Amino acid sequence: MTAHRPDRVDRIQEQWASIRPDLDTSPQGVIGRLHRLAHALTDELVAVYREHDLTEAEFDLLASLRRSGAAGELPAGELAAHTMVTTGGLTKRVDRLEARGLVERSTADEDARRRIVRLTPAGVAVIDAAFTAHMANERRLLDDLGAADAAALEPILRRWLARFEGSVDG
Repeated sequence: MTAHRPDRVDRIQEQWASIRPDLDTSPQGVIGRLHRLAHALTDELVAVYREHDLTEAEFDLLASLRRSGAAGELPAGELAAHTMVTTGGLTKRVDRLEARGLVERSTADEDARRRIVRLTPAGVAVIDAAFTAHMANERRLLDDLGAADAAALEPILRRWLARFEGSVDG
């Protein structure tokens, strides 16, 4: 086993161990690092979205539409479920993207009460460029980890995440 250089989480655990030696602080070794890593990764991902003049939420909405099929459209209710936001929150995001000419709204042919959100050609161009850059960025981030570690980590994370989310279809 190779020795590791102590990090911030090690120091936090040491501090807690001196104050509360009755507690097992070993979970912090995993959870604390995952939490810090999630924040660091989010910062890295959001930087790429910003390069395409998108927020994380806007990227998520456009990506949900783009991967929904050739038409690049979804009913508003389904889009809200895909992006895990309330319909009110979705409306605000769609308003901003519509004002920028990236999406458009229409009513469903079979039910005028049902709203459809569709990518415009400009929206397709923006999300295609942003997603291409996003995948390159994720590749760069994983390359830092190494192929063997990334391959070993993926099934562990999948099993653990399934305990919280169950089957995910978004």
